[in-house]
Amino acid sequence: MLQLDLSLNQLSGPIQEFDAVYSRVAIISLHKNQISGQIPSSFFQFTNLVILDLGSNSLTGLVQLSSLLKLRKLALLDLSGNKLSVLDGEGSKPMVPLLPKLWKIQLASCNMTTIPRLLMHVNHLVELDLSSNKIQGTIPQWIWAEWDDSLIYLNLSNNIFTHMQLTSDVLPNICLAFLDLSFNRLEGQIPMPNLLTTGFTSSTQIFDYSNNRFSSVMSKFTAYLGQTTALMLSKNNISGHIPHSICDSSNLEVLDLSYNNFSGLVPSCLIEHSYLRVLNLRDNHFEGTFPYNVTEHCNLQTIDLHGNKIQGQLPRSLSNCAYLEVLDIGNNEMADNFPFWLGRLSDLRVLVLRSNHFYGSLAYPFGDSKYGGYFSKLQIIDIASNNFSGNLDPRWFERMTSMMAKFNDTGNILGHRISYVGSYYQDIVAITYKGQYVTIEKILIALTVIDFSNNTLDGNIPESIGRLVSLHILNMSHNAFIGRIPPQIGEMHQLESLDLSWNELSGEIPQELTNLTFLGTLKMCENNLDGRIPQSRQFATFDNTSYEGNTGLCGPPLSKPCGNSSNPNEAQVIISEDHLDIILLLFIGLGFGMGFTAGILMKWGNIDKRFGIVNMV
Repeated sequence: MLQLDLSLNQLSGPIQEFDAVYSRVAIISLHKNQISGQIPSSFFQFTNLVILDLGSNSLTGLVQLSSLLKLRKLALLDLSGNKLSVLDGEGSKPMVPLLPKLWKIQLASCNMTTIPRLLMHVNHLVELDLSSNKIQGTIPQWIWAEWDDSLIYLNLSNNIFTHMQLTSDVLPNICLAFLDLSFNRLEGQIPMPNLLTTGFTSSTQIFDYSNNRFSSVMSKFTAYLGQTTALMLSKNNISGHIPHSICDSSNLEVLDLSYNNFSGLVPSCLIEHSYLRVLNLRDNHFEGTFPYNVTEHCNLQTIDLHGNKIQGQLPRSLSNCAYLEVLDIGNNEMADNFPFWLGRLSDLRVLVLRSNHFYGSLAYPFGDSKYGGYFSKLQIIDIASNNFSGNLDPRWFERMTSMMAKFNDTGNILGHRISYVGSYYQDIVAITYKGQYVTIEKILIALTVIDFSNNTLDGNIPESIGRLVSLHILNMSHNAFIGRIPPQIGEMHQLESLDLSWNELSGEIPQELTNLTFLGTLKMCENNLDGRIPQSRQFATFDNTSYEGNTGLCGPPLSKPCGNSSNPNEAQVIISEDHLDIILLLFIGLGFGMGFTAGILMKWGNIDKRFGIVNMV
C-alpha cells in the first residue's frame, strides 16, 4: 500500500498533478501545512485511495462532491479549514451505496449552503463535521435516522439552522457520543439523547446546544443524562428550575447553564456531593444561599455563579475543593469578610467577588502558618464594588508569585479537557479593561489582573506592588488612597492599563512610569497630583482626560502651562554667560572633565552668588 504522508510540516505553494504511477496510492495526508492552489484532479482518479486528508491548508477553488464517486474504497475525507467552495453532489439515493467504505467526513469551513445530498449515498457513517458553513433551514429527519446505529460524532455548529425535524423529543441515534449544535438559530425544546445510549460501550457523551434560541427542556430531562459527560445549554432562552435529580447523573463532569432564565435554588448537591468539575450557572436568576456542606470529595475546578441573587456567606467548607481554579461569585448579594482562607487552594487562578456586599479590612492573618501558600497561582483577582475599607497591607502582594515573573506558556488557555478527544471546555471571565467592562471568552494563563476599585480603601498604595512585574491590568480607582504614587509601579513593564483615578493621591507623577511602554490606558483624574506631566514614551499619547481634576498638574496635554508657581519643587537655575566661563576654567584647571563639570552645574542649585548662580526655588 503506497502512502504519502507529509502532514504537520510547513509545506507551501500549489500541488502539482500526479502521474498515473501514483494510482496505487492509498493514503494522501497533507494535513496542517500551508499548501495553496487547487486540489489536483488526479486525486479523484486514484481508485485505491482510502484516506484523503487535506485539512487545515489554504487550498482554493471549487470541489464537486460528485467527483468522489469513483473512490469506492475511500474511508476518510477531510477538506476542512481551507478556502474551498464545496458543491453538492448527487440527489436521489441509489439501490447500492456508492461510497460503501466511507465512515468519516470532515467538511468544516467549506462555504457550503446546503447539507450535501451525497451523504445519502453513505450507509455507515461514524463521524460527520459540517461546522462553520452557511447551511440554513431545517436539520432533516434523515440525518438522524440514516445512521442511527453507527453515528458517534456529529458537528453542525456555526451554521444558520433554525429547526430540527424530529418525530419525538428524544434523539433517535443510539450511539451518539458527541453532538455540537451550538451557534445556530434553533428554537423550541431541546431534544435529549436516547436512553439506549446506556448500553453503548463508550461512557462519554458530550452535548452542546449553546448559543441558540431554545426556550425549554423536557420536564424530566435529567433522566436522559445517564451517560452524559458534558451538557452545555448556555446562551439560550430557557427558564424553569433545576431538579435535584440532576445529581443522579454520576458521569456528568461539565454542566453549563449560563446566560439563561433559570430560577429557584441551586441544588446543593451540585456543589456538595456531585462529581462535577465545571459548574457554570452564570447570569441567571438563582437565589438562596451558597451550599454550605462541601465534602472533602469535591472535584470542582470551576464554580461560576456570577450574576444571580445568591445571598449569605461563603462557606469555609469550600476550601475542601482542593482542585478549584476559578471561583466567580461576582454580582450577587453575598455579605462576608474577605475569604483569606481560600489562599490555601494552591490551584486557584481566578477569584471574582465584585459587586457584592463584602466588607471589612484586607489585613491578612500572616501569623497563621496554614495560610502560607497565599494565592500563589492567582492571576485574576477582582474585589471591586464592595465595602472593603482600611489600609492595604504592604505584604498583600509579596506572595502572588504568578504575577512576579514572565510566563513561558503565553498561548495556553485556562480550561478543562473533557474525556473525548479534541473536546475542551473554556472558562470565561468579565473584567474592566481599558475603561470598558468586557467578557473574556478565552482566559489566557498569562493574563493578570488586579481590580480593587470602588471600595473605601485608604492609606498609601504599597510599594510592594512593584514586584508584580507581569501584571497587565491594575485598577485601584474610586477609593481613598493617599500619599504619592509609588515609583516602583514603573517596574511593572507588562502593564497595559493603569487606573488610579478618584483617590486622594498627591505629589508628582513619578518619571519612572514612563518605563511602562505597553501602557495603553492611563487614568489619574480626580486626585491631588501636582507638577509637570511626564512627556516621554507612552505618556505622549494620553489626552487631558487622563489627568482632569488635578489642579496642581501642568504641561501638555493640559492647557495649563508650567510656570514657577506651578512647579515649586523644580529648581530653576540661571547662570550668566560671563561667570559660566569662570566656572568651566576653574573645574578644568582642577583636572575635571567637561562631562563632570556639566553634571555639577545641572545638579547644584545653590552656589554662592559671586559665581553668578541664583537659586529660584
